[in-house]
This record gives sequence, C-alpha cells and structure tokens, in this order.
Amino acid sequence: MSASLLEVFLDHAHRAPERPLLTFEQERFTYGQLATHVTAFARGLKQRGLQAGERVALFLENSARFAIAYLGVQAAGGVVVLVNTAYRQVELAHILSDAEVCGCVTGAAGVAELAPLRAQLPSLQWLVTVERPAPAPPESLTEVPFDTLLAEGTLATAPLATPRPEDLAVLGYTSGTTGRSKGAMLLHRNLLANVRAVSEAWRWTEEDRLLLTLPLFHTHGLMVGLHGTLFTGASVDLRRRFNAAEVLAALRDDASLTMFFGVPTLYSRLLEEARASRVKPRALRLWVSGSAPLSPQLFADVEAELGARILERYGMTETVMNTTNPYEGERRPGTVGFPYPGQEARVVDVRTRQPLPRGETGEIEMRGPHVFAGYWRRQDATAESFDADGWFRTGDLGEVDADGYLRITGRARELIISGGFNVYPREVEEVLALHPGVAEVAVLGLPDADLGEQVVAVVVPHPGAPPPASQALVDWCKDRLASFKKPRQVVFTEALPRNALGKVQKHLLRAALVTPGTHTAR
Repeated sequence: MSASLLEVFLDHAHRAPERPLLTFEQERFTYGQLATHVTAFARGLKQRGLQAGERVALFLENSARFAIAYLGVQAAGGVVVLVNTAYRQVELAHILSDAEVCGCVTGAAGVAELAPLRAQLPSLQWLVTVERPAPAPPESLTEVPFDTLLAEGTLATAPLATPRPEDLAVLGYTSGTTGRSKGAMLLHRNLLANVRAVSEAWRWTEEDRLLLTLPLFHTHGLMVGLHGTLFTGASVDLRRRFNAAEVLAALRDDASLTMFFGVPTLYSRLLEEARASRVKPRALRLWVSGSAPLSPQLFADVEAELGARILERYGMTETVMNTTNPYEGERRPGTVGFPYPGQEARVVDVRTRQPLPRGETGEIEMRGPHVFAGYWRRQDATAESFDADGWFRTGDLGEVDADGYLRITGRARELIISGGFNVYPREVEEVLALHPGVAEVAVLGLPDADLGEQVVAVVVPHPGAPPPASQALVDWCKDRLASFKKPRQVVFTEALPRNALGKVQKHLLRAALVTPGTHTAR
C-alpha cells in the first residue's frame, strides 16, 4: 500500500504516463510530464542543499508551477509551508520565522514583500522565483529562477527517497483565539487517509474532470481539489483565479467537466452572473461548497436557477475534511452531513466534555487518521486541543439532528470566516491599535449575504480628539494586512463593554450591532 499521496501520483505516472492531468492557461501536462518536472524540481532542490525535514514556503498564486513545487518539495524530503498570497509583511514575518523556512518559492510581488523582512528571517537563505523579480532579492539571498532549477535538476542524479507515512508533509497555518496563528502539522499519512475517504464518499474516479478556481494555498483547493485529482488519476482544469463570467462559460461549453468546487461567495457570484447573462451551466456530476456556511436560501436558488444541487461539507486546516452531505441521498440545506468513511465526529458539552444527545448544542470533536499530529513547536496548544482518547477539539459549535446530520451553529473561538478565508480578530485589532487616532478597538464578524461574514471594527477614538475617518482606518489595515482582513465596516463608540475582569464582551457588541437602535455606536 502507498505511504503518501506523492507515491500514488508517481504510480499513476508510471502506469499511464500519457493520461491527461492538468491544464493551466496555455499549458497542458500529462501525468508523465508533470512527474518528470516534479522529479527535476526535487533533484534541483537536493543539489542546492535541501535537507530532509527542512521547510520551504510556497508564496505563490495558482499555476502549474505551484503543483510542481508542492510535489517537488515533498519528493525532496522537505516540508511545504503554505502561505496565502494576500498576506503582507505582518503575516509573512510571523509565519516564515515561526516555521524557520530555509527557502521560498514565489513571484515578483512576493519578492517585493519579502525584501524588507530579511533581517527578521535569519533562516531564509534562497528564493525560487517563477518570474524575474523586481526589485531584486536582498544580496544575502540566493535567487534561482524556477526554470533554472528545473534544468539543473534534469541533469542531476541525486537519489530521491519516498516519504514515510509519519514524515511531516505540510505546515498549514491556522488562526486561533489566543496568540498568533499556529502551524498545523499534517503528516503524509493524514493527507493520504483523508483524500482516500473523500474520494470514496464522492465517487471520484479517473473519469472525472474538475474545474478548479479555488486558491491552492488553501485547504479546499489544494487538499481536496488537487489531492483528489492526483489520488484518483483524474484531471483538472486549473484557473489562476475565479472569474464568474469565464467560469460560467466553461461550465456551459466544456462537456468534459464533471465537478466544480466553490465557497458560498463564489456560488452567489455565479448566480448573479447567470441572471445577468442568461448563461446556464451544463449538468455536472458534483457541485461542492465549503469553507463557510452555505445558506439554505442560496442552496435553493442555485438549485432552482442553475440546476445544481450543492453538496456541502465541513473541514478545517487541522483535519482537512471532516463531514459531508451524502453523495446519494438527501443533501440537507444548513447541514454538513456525516463523517467521511473511517472518521468519527461527536458533539460534547463544552464544560464536562461528555457526549451530548442529538438535538443539543456543544463543541464538535473529531477523531481519525485524518487528524493532524499537533501544532508546530506548540506543545501547550496541542495538549489543550486533544483529550486522552485522541478526540480533537475543533472549537466549532454544533448539533446533530434527529437523522444524524451535523449542523454547525457557531464557533467557540472568535474566528471570522469571510469569503471562505479565516480572519483572526486579534491580529486586526493589533494593527488598528497602532493607528494614532485609535484608543481602543474590538474586531468581530457579522453576517454578510455575500461573504458569509464581514469584518467589523468597533473603535474608541482618543478622548477629546475627532475620530479618524472610517476609510482611513480601512486603508491603514489594507496597507498592513491581507485585503480580506480589512474591516468592511467601522463603528465608533465611546467605550467598549467589559466584564468584571476587564475582558471585552464581544457578544454584547455583536447583539447591539445586529439589532438596530440598541447600541451606543455612532
């Protein structure tokens, strides 16, 4: 039995090298061609000195080169560190230093973001650039063009060892409620077990072709979309990013497509485009939604107007995919279904940690071979997240209905999910607190029809001074953080509600903001 997804992919390439695998813009790759590039990339890294277990960041937008680098780092024995392309210096400095990456694969925009951080990243020694950087990398960094590394690797003969099941494959940084984001350690066996379960549940086969517009730095795009394709021997039409008109046209014109994966925001925009253009997609075998709650109304509208009965599922960085609505049978709106084959889910009382009966709300816990090994160099956080029997505390609140469908009702932690992306309130608060016009600030998520949740900042200006302009605070965040983390709304107030211990009571702020006329904000 294979020990890693990489081994499964290489076996497909050996058995059927001419089978189509990936298209991206004008590029076409068969399994054999991509495997040749992956091997060359891995040997190029080894020749440049990459050691087993060293971390390499991928700060890169969607492309065939992302897939080559992702598999190539693992084939060389390295560990991939996934980095959101929207991240800027605050996030980059933390993640790359915490993971102690030795190298980074990136583009010209990435080089520009990394250049000012050189002094903060002593472990970073080299960059693999997919396009000529401008400005050039700092002099202390070695810059290797992607194609040069491939050429070097093609001539190299360094042996490549197949990863073992217990080897670390990926560090996925995820937001929590205390401290900065933590690196979730996903082993090769975790990734393989989960993609096997997902493929079984969704009847994924080598005959499938996926239209993939989700970012590959994200769990949904990479560890579901690309992993599932590689595991089953299927093919994928990879796009640089989502464009509603282009996606709808492809779904109408390309009869080879059988699957589309999206977040609720993408389905909302597809629906708007279809209404405006009167373009309708062909029937697909499978439409999947995740990464944020799908409203029953959007579920119904998409089915009525696009003919797509969406399958909603539930996952997270630490566990990849947890539960799914059934492929065959009722796909119940507002729920995320049942555990995947070989995995377990339960709802427990948040205080006693005892399992609750159906219909009662508690914290969702997961157990199975898909659950990560713990947080990178954070034994304290790992210990807090697992019980003695191996159940992982997700931090999500939910309940199981009478028929066994899991429904997510909220989050025990204050994570905001906006447009399918995680936003950590404290990180935004820390940036806003640096603004000279801000005395205090609290950041929270409020319901949003398009994004699922929008980021809202409640600001206390300095006494005696006029409040800063709302747009000025939005721009302040946009210059320092990923754009999706900036507040969509800024509310000013004279004071933040606090409990006897001085902790801000965000539930009171949230209740006031969603109930017009009951808050003191102005």
